Amino acid sequence: MTIDTERQLMTVGELSRRTGVSVKNLRQYTDWGLVYTVGRSAGNYRLFDNDALWCLQLIGTLRQLGVTVAEIRELTHEYLDHGCDQPFGPLVAKRLHTARARIEDRIAELQQTLHRINEFESRHQAELSDRPGVDLGADDPRQSCSKA
Repeated sequence: MTIDTERQLMTVGELSRRTGVSVKNLRQYTDWGLVYTVGRSAGNYRLFDNDALWCLQLIGTLRQLGVTVAEIRELTHEYLDHGCDQPFGPLVAKRLHTARARIEDRIAELQQTLHRINEFESRHQAELSDRPGVDLGADDPRQSCSKA
């Protein structure tokens, strides 16, 4: 048995500094099986190798593309369950398709909201201006200053 003395090990704090991922998130990713430790230090700190850097880069990229952590967890487990029997690319493509659909739905919702804002502003143009005597809140029954 040979020991790989070339492998550089990092504590969770060192990995956090190198990647910009918070220690809290690193611990969650480890607990969820997204990033693996290679053991513990003499001081009982979690130890990571360079594989963790690759995993975190992939997680960061997928998050920036709109893939949720839950979807990344599914992807990781599906990949590990099938190992080399199934290419990784199609698994990622499936998650990207889901993220795209979710984002397109969100864009449609935001466009509807923007349309409602535009309609409201058009209908209430006078009340939204700062012309004297025109106030959007004039009919508010809680306003006592104009009822005295």
